[in-house]
Amino acid sequence: MRSWILAMLFLAANSALAQTSVIPVWPEGVPNARAHAGPERVDGERISNVSEPTLAVYPAALDRQSGTAVIICPGGGYQFLSNTREGQQYAQWLSGLGITAFVLKYRLADYGHPAPLQDVLRAIRLVRSQAAKYGIAPDRIGVMGSSAGGHLAASASTLFNHPAGRAGGELDAVSARPDFAILMYPVITMEAPAVHAGSRDALLGAKPSAAMVQLMSVEKQVSAATPPTLLIHSQDDGLVPADNSILYFQALTRAKVPAEMFIFEHGGHGMAMRTGNGTATNWTRRAEEWLRDRKLIP
Repeated sequence: MRSWILAMLFLAANSALAQTSVIPVWPEGVPNARAHAGPERVDGERISNVSEPTLAVYPAALDRQSGTAVIICPGGGYQFLSNTREGQQYAQWLSGLGITAFVLKYRLADYGHPAPLQDVLRAIRLVRSQAAKYGIAPDRIGVMGSSAGGHLAASASTLFNHPAGRAGGELDAVSARPDFAILMYPVITMEAPAVHAGSRDALLGAKPSAAMVQLMSVEKQVSAATPPTLLIHSQDDGLVPADNSILYFQALTRAKVPAEMFIFEHGGHGMAMRTGNGTATNWTRRAEEWLRDRKLIP
């Protein structure tokens, strides 16, 4: 009987930890909030019209806690968030590896730049400032993003000190630099021929200035301070060409930033954690090896 009770308590504890809590990114008020923004829209797994950025928390598995955290930026062309496939499913996978995951719900095209950058940098500062609360190390906080979310994660990796990413307040004093990054089929450049025009227009508008295109072509913002990065893409990605990852990898190499890149033959765009993509189906194993090699998981 005693062993049965202990087993039930263990299962209950694990079940509780599997649940997510949701915390506001801007509890003191969202910067440049839009009046009459209207309600958030949810269409299946897609979320749009975000006006209250949040972080959904997925605690690390009890028996594998590594002290590492990842802030996840779902993709969606800066027009919506693919919250299930590129948010929750990644978070559950990372949680199983012993990583505390935070799925970021960030502002989109109705705000445009710099709102998404402010949201991701604020999320990093918030998690770092509360590292003890979540049982994580303040120097083991990474970002992960897919497609346009990959652009946002790469923006955090390169523009973490940019004035546009600050909104005033005490947390601006906390470092927003990620300690590592995982970029899934990311949008990187804002310039032809490799640009994903939909993401550029949603973020910067139909006629962005040359200076803004230069700034947000994040391959041009890489420096020696950019964190170690894993890039995963598919050769047959017909929406965001693999040249995006290649451009970023080349820039990382020039800056002598540790980087690894896998370009699989099949997978298309938005493969996330789908099966049936040939060797790309096992990208999570490659990612686990990379995380383990960097001593981020046991």
